[in-house]
Amino acid sequence: MSAGYKSKTLATWVALVGGALGLHRFYLHGFRDAWGWLFPWPTLLGLIGVQRMRELGQDDRLAWLLIPLLGGALSVAMLCAIVYGLTPDERWNARHNPQGPPHTSGWSVVFGVILALMLGAGVLMATIAFSAQRYFEYAAALS
Repeated sequence: MSAGYKSKTLATWVALVGGALGLHRFYLHGFRDAWGWLFPWPTLLGLIGVQRMRELGQDDRLAWLLIPLLGGALSVAMLCAIVYGLTPDERWNARHNPQGPPHTSGWSVVFGVILALMLGAGVLMATIAFSAQRYFEYAAALS
């Protein structure tokens, strides 16, 4: 592998494991990537919301606003892993490895996509359910 080679398998798994912190963007585009630096903020704010809810209980309204940011960041990271894994090898090599020899991906990419789909769908459903529950509880308390 050459120094500039970007593995589709590694990009998929980095997005799966560290995508909420933007690590997949840094792997593919380097540390000057502005989108990569935007990924950690909603994740960290969401973690602050989780910590606030653990300390202050379910009535903390700021936590209600912050926790869905974490769910959104994790869902976007899983979507990136799915997109990377499902990109055809020819297109991946043309975009990320134009000067190198063609490489093909194996089953580890498929397993990464399956895991990203399961985690992403679960996190997205939980985020929607949490947000809807908090909204309706708040609306019921006002009436």
